[in-house]
Amino acid sequence: MMMQGRLTPLLLNPLLLALAVVLLIAAPARAETVTVQRVIVNDLEAWLVEDHANPLITVHVAFRGGAAADPDAKAGLARMTAALLTEGAGELDSQAFQLRLEDLAVRLNAAAGQDTVNLTLQTLRPVREDAFALMRLALAEPRFDAEPVERVRSQMQAAVRRASENPGAEASRLFNAELFPDHPYGRPSSGTEESLAAIEDSDLRDFVASRLARDVMVIGVVGAITPDELRPLLQATFGALPAESAPADVASVEPAADGRTVVVDRPFPQSTIVFGQPGIARDHPDYYAALVVNHVLGGGTFVSRLFHEVREERGLAYSVHTSLVPLDRSALLVGRAATANPRAGETISVIREAWRRMAEDGLDAEEVNEAKTYLTGSFPLRFTSSDRIAGILASMQLQGLGLDYLQRRNALVEAVTVDDANRVARALLQPDRLTTLVLGQPEGVGTTH
Repeated sequence: MMMQGRLTPLLLNPLLLALAVVLLIAAPARAETVTVQRVIVNDLEAWLVEDHANPLITVHVAFRGGAAADPDAKAGLARMTAALLTEGAGELDSQAFQLRLEDLAVRLNAAAGQDTVNLTLQTLRPVREDAFALMRLALAEPRFDAEPVERVRSQMQAAVRRASENPGAEASRLFNAELFPDHPYGRPSSGTEESLAAIEDSDLRDFVASRLARDVMVIGVVGAITPDELRPLLQATFGALPAESAPADVASVEPAADGRTVVVDRPFPQSTIVFGQPGIARDHPDYYAALVVNHVLGGGTFVSRLFHEVREERGLAYSVHTSLVPLDRSALLVGRAATANPRAGETISVIREAWRRMAEDGLDAEEVNEAKTYLTGSFPLRFTSSDRIAGILASMQLQGLGLDYLQRRNALVEAVTVDDANRVARALLQPDRLTTLVLGQPEGVGTTH
Protein backbone atom coordinates (compact mmCIF):
# COMPACT_ATOMS: atom_id res chain seq x y z
CA MET A 1 0.00 0.00 0.00
CA MET A 2 2.86 2.36 0.82
CA MET A 3 4.54 1.59 -2.49
CA GLN A 4 1.31 2.34 -4.36
CA GLY A 5 1.09 5.73 -2.63
CA ARG A 6 4.62 6.61 -3.63
CA LEU A 7 4.05 5.69 -7.27
CA THR A 8 0.73 7.46 -7.73
CA PRO A 9 2.09 10.97 -8.52
CA LEU A 10 4.44 9.48 -11.08
CA LEU A 11 1.73 7.43 -12.76
CA LEU A 12 -0.61 10.41 -12.93
CA ASN A 13 1.96 12.39 -14.93
CA PRO A 14 3.20 10.60 -18.06
CA LEU A 15 5.92 13.22 -18.55
CA LEU A 16 7.32 12.53 -15.09
CA LEU A 17 7.23 8.81 -15.80
CA ALA A 18 8.98 9.32 -19.13
CA LEU A 19 11.67 11.46 -17.48
CA ALA A 20 12.23 8.82 -14.79
CA VAL A 21 12.63 6.11 -17.42
CA VAL A 22 15.06 8.22 -19.45
CA LEU A 23 17.20 8.97 -16.39
CA LEU A 24 17.30 5.28 -15.48
CA ILE A 25 18.43 4.08 -18.91
CA ALA A 26 20.77 6.95 -19.76
CA ALA A 27 24.24 5.60 -20.51
CA PRO A 28 27.47 7.41 -19.69
CA ALA A 29 29.37 9.04 -22.53
CA ARG A 30 33.03 8.38 -23.36
CA ALA A 31 35.10 11.55 -23.24
CA GLU A 32 37.23 10.66 -26.25
CA THR A 33 34.14 10.18 -28.43
CA VAL A 34 32.32 13.35 -27.37
CA THR A 35 32.11 16.00 -30.06
CA VAL A 36 31.53 19.56 -28.87
CA GLN A 37 29.90 21.99 -31.31
CA ARG A 38 29.78 25.78 -31.08
CA VAL A 39 26.26 27.05 -31.64
CA ILE A 40 26.17 30.81 -32.27
CA VAL A 41 23.28 33.18 -32.80
CA ASN A 42 23.98 36.93 -32.76
CA ASP A 43 26.16 37.50 -29.66
CA LEU A 44 25.04 34.30 -27.95
CA GLU A 45 27.13 31.14 -27.95
CA ALA A 46 26.47 27.69 -26.52
CA TRP A 47 28.63 24.58 -26.57
CA LEU A 48 26.55 21.57 -27.55
CA VAL A 49 27.01 17.82 -27.29
CA GLU A 50 24.30 16.15 -29.33
CA ASP A 51 22.96 12.88 -27.97
CA HIS A 52 19.78 11.53 -29.51
CA ALA A 53 19.85 8.19 -27.69
CA ASN A 54 17.25 9.53 -25.25
CA PRO A 55 14.71 12.39 -25.57
CA LEU A 56 16.43 14.40 -22.83
CA ILE A 57 17.94 17.90 -23.02
CA THR A 58 20.08 19.44 -20.26
CA VAL A 59 21.24 23.05 -20.17
CA HIS A 60 23.82 24.52 -17.78
CA VAL A 61 24.13 28.31 -17.71
CA ALA A 62 26.86 30.01 -15.69
CA PHE A 63 27.42 33.72 -15.06
CA ARG A 64 30.87 34.90 -14.01
CA GLY A 65 30.79 36.75 -10.71
CA GLY A 66 29.26 35.04 -7.70
CA ALA A 67 29.08 35.53 -3.96
CA ALA A 68 32.56 37.05 -3.77
CA ALA A 69 31.17 40.15 -5.46
CA ASP A 70 28.42 40.65 -2.84
CA PRO A 71 28.61 43.83 -0.74
CA ASP A 72 30.15 43.09 2.67
CA ALA A 73 27.03 44.19 4.54
CA LYS A 74 24.83 42.01 2.34
CA ALA A 75 26.85 38.81 2.02
CA GLY A 76 24.62 36.00 0.81
CA LEU A 77 22.93 38.18 -1.83
CA ALA A 78 24.03 36.02 -4.78
CA ARG A 79 22.85 32.80 -3.14
CA MET A 80 19.57 34.31 -1.96
CA THR A 81 18.85 35.71 -5.42
CA ALA A 82 19.63 32.37 -7.05
CA ALA A 83 17.34 30.54 -4.64
CA LEU A 84 14.49 32.91 -5.51
CA LEU A 85 14.77 32.73 -9.31
CA THR A 86 12.46 29.70 -9.42
CA GLU A 87 10.09 31.04 -6.75
CA GLY A 88 7.81 32.81 -9.19
CA ALA A 89 8.39 34.70 -12.44
CA GLY A 90 6.32 36.63 -14.94
CA GLU A 91 2.62 36.05 -14.31
CA LEU A 92 3.31 32.87 -12.31
CA ASP A 93 3.62 33.16 -8.54
CA SER A 94 5.78 30.72 -6.62
CA GLN A 95 3.20 27.96 -6.41
CA ALA A 96 2.07 28.34 -10.00
CA PHE A 97 5.68 28.34 -11.27
CA GLN A 98 6.52 25.16 -9.37
CA LEU A 99 3.32 23.46 -10.54
CA ARG A 100 4.16 24.38 -14.12
CA LEU A 101 7.60 22.80 -13.75
CA GLU A 102 6.01 19.68 -12.28
CA ASP A 103 3.36 19.42 -15.00
CA LEU A 104 6.05 19.54 -17.67
CA ALA A 105 8.40 17.23 -15.75
CA VAL A 106 11.03 19.98 -15.98
CA ARG A 107 13.87 20.38 -13.50
CA LEU A 108 15.11 23.94 -13.06
CA ASN A 109 17.60 24.74 -10.30
CA ALA A 110 19.76 27.76 -9.52
CA ALA A 111 22.69 28.20 -7.15
CA ALA A 112 25.62 30.51 -6.52
CA GLY A 113 29.22 29.84 -5.53
CA GLN A 114 32.04 32.25 -4.83
CA ASP A 115 32.81 32.89 -8.50
CA THR A 116 29.66 32.01 -10.49
CA VAL A 117 25.88 31.93 -10.52
CA ASN A 118 24.54 28.75 -12.15
CA LEU A 119 21.23 27.50 -13.53
CA THR A 120 20.53 23.97 -14.69
CA LEU A 121 17.54 22.99 -16.82
CA GLN A 122 16.57 19.41 -17.60
CA THR A 123 13.65 18.69 -19.89
CA LEU A 124 12.20 16.13 -22.26
CA ARG A 125 12.49 16.99 -25.93
CA PRO A 126 8.72 17.27 -26.66
CA VAL A 127 8.28 20.14 -24.16
CA ARG A 128 11.60 21.89 -24.79
CA GLU A 129 10.05 25.19 -25.91
CA ASP A 130 7.93 25.46 -22.76
CA ALA A 131 10.92 24.51 -20.61
CA PHE A 132 13.20 27.13 -22.16
CA ALA A 133 10.41 29.68 -21.73
CA LEU A 134 10.37 28.97 -17.98
CA MET A 135 14.12 29.48 -17.82
CA ARG A 136 13.69 32.80 -19.64
CA LEU A 137 11.09 33.92 -17.10
CA ALA A 138 13.32 32.92 -14.18
CA LEU A 139 16.24 34.95 -15.53
CA ALA A 140 14.43 37.95 -16.97
CA GLU A 141 11.25 38.35 -14.92
CA PRO A 142 11.68 36.94 -11.39
CA ARG A 143 8.92 38.24 -9.09
CA PHE A 144 10.54 38.35 -5.63
CA ASP A 145 7.13 38.27 -3.94
CA ALA A 146 7.10 38.88 -0.19
CA GLU A 147 6.18 35.36 0.94
CA PRO A 148 8.94 33.44 -0.92
CA VAL A 149 11.50 36.15 -0.11
CA GLU A 150 10.88 35.84 3.62
CA ARG A 151 10.63 32.04 3.44
CA VAL A 152 13.95 31.71 1.61
CA ARG A 153 15.57 34.24 3.92
CA SER A 154 14.43 32.26 6.98
CA GLN A 155 15.61 28.99 5.43
CA MET A 156 19.04 30.44 4.70
CA GLN A 157 19.36 31.90 8.20
CA ALA A 158 18.43 28.52 9.68
CA ALA A 159 21.05 26.87 7.46
CA VAL A 160 23.67 29.34 8.73
CA ARG A 161 22.81 28.39 12.33
CA ARG A 162 22.99 24.67 11.53
CA ALA A 163 26.34 25.10 9.79
CA SER A 164 27.79 26.76 12.89
CA GLU A 165 27.03 23.58 14.82
CA ASN A 166 28.52 21.28 12.17
CA PRO A 167 32.23 20.71 12.90
CA GLY A 168 33.23 20.25 9.26
CA ALA A 169 31.35 23.27 7.95
CA GLU A 170 32.40 25.51 10.82
CA ALA A 171 36.07 24.50 10.53
CA SER A 172 36.03 25.31 6.81
CA ARG A 173 34.41 28.69 7.44
CA LEU A 174 36.97 29.62 10.09
CA PHE A 175 39.87 28.38 7.96
CA ASN A 176 38.78 30.52 5.00
CA ALA A 177 38.50 33.52 7.32
CA GLU A 178 42.07 32.91 8.48
CA LEU A 179 43.52 32.64 4.98
CA PHE A 180 41.50 35.51 3.50
CA PRO A 181 40.97 37.92 6.42
CA ASP A 182 40.36 41.03 4.33
CA HIS A 183 38.91 39.48 1.19
CA PRO A 184 35.45 38.21 0.14
CA TYR A 185 36.84 34.65 -0.09
CA GLY A 186 37.18 34.81 3.69
CA ARG A 187 33.45 35.08 4.29
CA PRO A 188 30.84 32.35 3.72
CA SER A 189 29.00 32.57 0.40
CA SER A 190 25.77 31.98 2.30
CA GLY A 191 26.28 35.13 4.37
CA THR A 192 25.38 35.58 8.03
CA GLU A 193 22.06 35.94 9.78
CA GLU A 194 22.65 39.68 9.99
CA SER A 195 23.72 40.17 6.36
CA LEU A 196 20.79 38.10 5.11
CA ALA A 197 18.41 40.21 7.20
CA ALA A 198 19.81 43.35 5.54
CA ILE A 199 18.99 42.24 1.98
CA GLU A 200 16.04 44.14 0.51
CA ASP A 201 13.84 43.51 -2.51
CA SER A 202 15.68 46.25 -4.41
CA ASP A 203 18.98 44.42 -3.86
CA LEU A 204 17.56 41.26 -5.41
CA ARG A 205 16.22 43.13 -8.43
CA ASP A 206 19.45 45.08 -8.87
CA PHE A 207 21.43 41.83 -8.77
CA VAL A 208 19.42 40.36 -11.64
CA ALA A 209 19.61 43.56 -13.68
CA SER A 210 23.33 44.14 -13.17
CA ARG A 211 24.88 40.67 -12.84
CA LEU A 212 22.90 38.26 -15.05
CA ALA A 213 24.12 39.60 -18.38
CA ARG A 214 25.18 38.15 -21.70
CA ASP A 215 28.82 39.28 -21.56
CA VAL A 216 29.53 37.11 -18.50
CA MET A 217 27.39 34.13 -19.52
CA VAL A 218 28.44 30.70 -20.77
CA ILE A 219 26.07 27.94 -21.86
CA GLY A 220 26.51 24.17 -22.05
CA VAL A 221 23.83 21.97 -23.68
CA VAL A 222 23.66 18.19 -23.87
CA GLY A 223 21.03 15.98 -25.43
CA ALA A 224 18.45 15.43 -28.13
CA ILE A 225 18.62 18.76 -29.93
CA THR A 226 20.32 19.92 -33.11
CA PRO A 227 22.16 23.22 -33.60
CA ASP A 228 19.37 24.49 -35.86
CA GLU A 229 16.79 23.68 -33.17
CA LEU A 230 18.90 25.23 -30.43
CA ARG A 231 19.60 28.61 -32.06
CA PRO A 232 16.07 30.07 -31.85
CA LEU A 233 15.73 28.79 -28.31
CA LEU A 234 18.95 30.53 -27.31
CA GLN A 235 17.75 33.79 -28.81
CA ALA A 236 14.31 33.55 -27.23
CA THR A 237 15.68 32.58 -23.81
CA PHE A 238 18.73 34.79 -23.41
CA GLY A 239 18.51 37.45 -26.11
CA ALA A 240 16.69 39.97 -23.90
CA LEU A 241 19.13 39.74 -20.99
CA PRO A 242 21.30 42.82 -20.41
CA ALA A 243 24.20 43.01 -22.84
CA GLU A 244 26.77 44.05 -20.22
CA SER A 245 27.11 43.33 -16.52
CA ALA A 246 28.23 45.64 -13.76
CA PRO A 247 31.92 45.05 -12.97
CA ALA A 248 32.46 42.41 -10.28
CA ASP A 249 35.18 44.18 -8.31
CA VAL A 250 36.98 41.24 -6.70
CA ALA A 251 40.73 41.65 -6.31
CA SER A 252 43.29 38.90 -6.75
CA VAL A 253 44.66 37.77 -3.40
CA GLU A 254 47.49 35.66 -2.00
CA PRO A 255 46.34 33.40 0.85
CA ALA A 256 47.63 34.56 4.25
CA ALA A 257 49.36 31.23 4.84
CA ASP A 258 52.41 31.56 7.11
CA GLY A 259 52.61 28.13 8.74
CA ARG A 260 50.69 29.07 11.89
CA THR A 261 48.39 26.78 13.83
CA VAL A 262 45.07 28.15 15.08
CA VAL A 263 43.04 26.35 17.73
CA VAL A 264 39.34 27.15 18.12
CA ASP A 265 38.01 25.71 21.35
CA ARG A 266 34.69 23.92 20.95
CA PRO A 267 33.26 21.15 23.15
CA PHE A 268 33.46 18.44 20.49
CA PRO A 269 34.72 14.89 21.15
CA GLN A 270 36.86 15.06 18.01
CA SER A 271 39.21 17.62 16.58
CA THR A 272 38.44 18.67 13.01
CA ILE A 273 41.68 19.66 11.27
CA VAL A 274 41.81 21.81 8.14
CA PHE A 275 45.22 22.56 6.66
CA GLY A 276 46.42 24.30 3.53
CA GLN A 277 48.74 26.62 1.66
CA PRO A 278 48.78 28.52 -1.64
CA GLY A 279 47.84 26.37 -4.61
CA ILE A 280 48.18 26.66 -8.38
CA ALA A 281 46.01 28.48 -10.93
CA ARG A 282 43.87 26.40 -13.28
CA ASP A 283 45.54 27.93 -16.34
CA HIS A 284 49.11 27.38 -15.09
CA PRO A 285 51.14 25.14 -17.43
CA ASP A 286 52.11 22.94 -14.48
CA TYR A 287 48.53 22.33 -13.38
CA TYR A 288 48.46 18.71 -14.59
CA ALA A 289 51.73 17.91 -12.87
CA ALA A 290 50.23 19.43 -9.73
CA LEU A 291 47.25 17.07 -10.12
CA VAL A 292 49.66 14.15 -10.04
CA VAL A 293 51.50 15.53 -7.02
CA ASN A 294 48.26 16.13 -5.14
CA HIS A 295 46.99 12.63 -5.94
CA VAL A 296 50.10 11.04 -4.46
CA LEU A 297 50.15 13.35 -1.45
CA GLY A 298 46.50 13.17 -0.38
CA GLY A 299 44.11 13.32 -3.30
CA GLY A 300 44.23 9.60 -3.93
CA THR A 301 42.58 8.92 -0.58
CA PHE A 302 43.16 5.18 -0.03
CA VAL A 303 46.49 5.09 -1.89
CA SER A 304 47.92 8.46 -0.91
CA ARG A 305 50.95 9.02 1.32
CA LEU A 306 48.88 10.89 3.90
CA PHE A 307 46.34 8.08 4.10
CA HIS A 308 49.14 5.56 4.54
CA GLU A 309 50.94 7.58 7.22
CA VAL A 310 47.91 8.87 9.13
CA ARG A 311 45.41 6.03 8.82
CA GLU A 312 47.15 2.79 7.92
CA GLU A 313 50.39 3.17 9.88
CA ARG A 314 49.07 4.93 12.98
CA GLY A 315 45.27 4.75 12.97
CA LEU A 316 45.07 8.45 13.81
CA ALA A 317 42.07 9.32 11.65
CA TYR A 318 39.40 7.56 9.65
CA SER A 319 40.32 9.56 6.57
CA VAL A 320 42.61 12.32 5.38
CA HIS A 321 42.37 14.03 2.04
CA THR A 322 43.82 16.92 0.03
CA SER A 323 42.61 18.77 -3.04
CA LEU A 324 43.59 21.58 -5.37
CA VAL A 325 41.17 24.51 -5.16
CA PRO A 326 41.71 26.96 -8.04
CA LEU A 327 39.55 30.05 -7.58
CA ASP A 328 39.11 32.93 -10.01
CA ARG A 329 41.21 35.28 -7.85
CA SER A 330 43.36 32.88 -5.84
CA ALA A 331 44.32 29.23 -5.45
CA LEU A 332 44.70 26.81 -2.56
CA LEU A 333 45.98 23.35 -1.78
CA VAL A 334 43.74 22.26 1.09
CA GLY A 335 43.30 19.15 3.20
CA ARG A 336 41.28 17.94 6.13
CA ALA A 337 41.17 15.21 8.74
CA ALA A 338 39.34 14.46 11.97
CA THR A 339 40.76 12.65 14.98
CA ALA A 340 40.23 12.11 18.68
CA ASN A 341 41.25 15.15 20.73
CA PRO A 342 44.19 13.38 22.46
CA ARG A 343 45.72 12.47 19.08
CA ALA A 344 45.35 15.79 17.30
CA GLY A 345 48.93 16.90 17.95
CA GLU A 346 50.41 13.71 16.56
CA THR A 347 48.13 13.86 13.51
CA ILE A 348 49.28 17.38 12.67
CA SER A 349 52.93 16.42 13.10
CA VAL A 350 52.56 13.44 10.76
CA ILE A 351 50.85 15.56 8.12
CA ARG A 352 53.55 18.24 8.28
CA GLU A 353 56.31 15.67 8.04
CA ALA A 354 54.74 13.99 4.99
CA TRP A 355 54.40 17.43 3.39
CA ARG A 356 58.07 18.19 4.05
CA ARG A 357 59.33 14.83 2.77
CA MET A 358 57.51 15.10 -0.53
CA ALA A 359 58.75 18.66 -1.04
CA GLU A 360 62.35 17.63 -0.35
CA ASP A 361 62.55 14.06 -1.67
CA GLY A 362 59.90 14.10 -4.40
CA LEU A 363 57.96 11.18 -5.89
CA ASP A 364 59.16 7.93 -7.38
CA ALA A 365 58.31 6.56 -10.83
CA GLU A 366 55.80 4.01 -9.51
CA GLU A 367 53.83 6.67 -7.65
CA VAL A 368 53.72 8.95 -10.68
CA ASN A 369 52.63 6.17 -13.04
CA GLU A 370 49.93 4.91 -10.68
CA ALA A 371 48.63 8.45 -10.22
CA LYS A 372 48.45 9.02 -13.98
CA THR A 373 46.66 5.68 -14.46
CA TYR A 374 44.04 6.65 -11.90
CA LEU A 375 43.58 10.23 -13.14
CA THR A 376 43.12 9.12 -16.74
CA GLY A 377 41.07 6.02 -15.93
CA SER A 378 38.66 7.85 -13.63
CA PHE A 379 38.04 10.73 -16.04
CA PRO A 380 35.14 8.94 -17.81
CA LEU A 381 33.30 8.77 -14.48
CA ARG A 382 32.63 12.49 -14.86
CA PHE A 383 30.40 11.70 -17.85
CA THR A 384 27.83 9.55 -16.08
CA SER A 385 24.93 11.99 -16.55
CA SER A 386 23.90 14.72 -18.94
CA ASP A 387 23.78 17.36 -16.20
CA ARG A 388 27.41 16.64 -15.31
CA ILE A 389 28.46 16.85 -18.95
CA ALA A 390 26.59 20.15 -19.40
CA GLY A 391 28.36 21.49 -16.32
CA ILE A 392 31.71 20.41 -17.75
CA LEU A 393 30.93 22.24 -21.00
CA ALA A 394 30.24 25.43 -19.04
CA SER A 395 33.44 24.99 -17.00
CA MET A 396 35.47 24.47 -20.16
CA GLN A 397 34.32 27.88 -21.38
CA LEU A 398 34.86 29.60 -18.04
CA GLN A 399 38.40 28.24 -17.88
CA GLY A 400 39.27 28.78 -21.54
CA LEU A 401 40.09 25.11 -22.16
CA GLY A 402 39.03 24.90 -25.81
CA LEU A 403 36.51 22.80 -27.74
CA ASP A 404 38.85 19.79 -27.98
CA TYR A 405 39.72 19.66 -24.27
CA LEU A 406 37.85 16.41 -23.69
CA GLN A 407 40.03 14.68 -26.27
CA ARG A 408 43.25 16.34 -25.03
CA ARG A 409 42.82 16.13 -21.27
CA ASN A 410 44.16 12.62 -20.66
CA ALA A 411 47.13 13.24 -22.95
CA LEU A 412 48.00 16.28 -20.82
CA VAL A 413 48.08 14.05 -17.74
CA GLU A 414 50.02 11.29 -19.52
CA ALA A 415 52.66 13.82 -20.57
CA VAL A 416 53.66 14.47 -16.95
CA THR A 417 57.08 12.94 -16.28
CA VAL A 418 58.71 12.02 -12.98
CA ASP A 419 61.00 15.03 -13.39
CA ASP A 420 57.95 17.26 -13.96
CA ALA A 421 56.25 15.95 -10.84
CA ASN A 422 59.32 16.43 -8.69
CA ARG A 423 60.00 19.90 -10.02
CA VAL A 424 56.41 20.92 -9.27
CA ALA A 425 56.45 19.24 -5.86
CA ARG A 426 59.49 21.31 -4.88
CA ALA A 427 57.88 24.54 -6.12
CA LEU A 428 54.31 23.89 -4.97
CA LEU A 429 54.68 22.30 -1.55
CA GLN A 430 55.72 24.84 1.06
CA PRO A 431 55.92 23.16 4.49
CA ASP A 432 56.80 26.46 6.18
CA ARG A 433 53.55 27.97 4.90
CA LEU A 434 51.30 25.02 5.73
CA THR A 435 48.65 26.66 7.90
CA THR A 436 46.42 24.60 10.18
CA LEU A 437 43.13 25.24 11.95
CA VAL A 438 41.90 22.84 14.61
CA LEU A 439 38.31 22.95 15.83
CA GLY A 440 37.67 21.04 19.05
CA GLN A 441 39.62 20.55 22.24
CA PRO A 442 42.91 19.11 20.97
CA GLU A 443 45.49 18.01 23.48
CA GLY A 444 49.06 19.17 23.01
CA VAL A 445 48.16 21.73 20.36
CA GLY A 446 48.16 25.48 20.79
CA THR A 447 47.77 28.52 18.63
CA THR A 448 51.10 29.72 17.20
CA HIS A 449 52.00 33.27 16.04
